Formats: sequence, structure tokens, C-alpha cells
Amino acid sequence: MRAGNLDRLIEIQRRSTSLKLNGTPVETWTTFTTMRAQLLKNATDDREDARGHTTDTALTFRMYYFASLSLNDRLLYEGQQYDVKQITEIGRRVGMDVTCERVGP
Repeated sequence: MRAGNLDRLIEIQRRSTSLKLNGTPVETWTTFTTMRAQLLKNATDDREDARGHTTDTALTFRMYYFASLSLNDRLLYEGQQYDVKQITEIGRRVGMDVTCERVGP
């Protein structure tokens, strides 16, 4: 993997729980780390399902190996949030391909 190809900046966010002033727990997303990545694939899919007409956006990023990344995390790229759907290891802890799907409208 060449460092010159890692031309995108992504944030890895992790879910955490905090308390409101009245003591009620609320889930928030906090930035765990910021990394450089290469955008390999940008796919958009239009389809009809039970929710009606939907447009799904899936991105695949290539980045250096990051051991603590899991499917419970999400990525923030260009102001959009993406849920991690698939993690594929490249080599022996050299890098990883991360496929994620856009969250929200």
C-alpha cells in the first residue's frame, strides 16, 4: 500500500453513553481517531422496498490496519455518516478494506 494513494481523511466514530442533566442516559457518537484512506469504490443503488423508493450509497475505503475497528463503529467522511458493513484484512495486518453504507437521508 502506497501512502500517496491515501488522499482522503476519515474519522472513525464509536458509540458512547453519557448522562443528561436529569440523569437519563443518552447515546452519542464520539470521534475515536482520524485516519488517511483511499476511496476504492463509490456505489449508489436505487430500489423499491417496504419503505418505498430508497437510494443507498456504499463506499469502500482502503486504509492501514487498525486493530480496534469493528462493525459497531461508523465512519464520518465529507460530513456524511456511514455504518461499517464489512472489514476485509489485506495481507498480514498490513491494511484493510472497509465497506460502509450511508446513514440517514
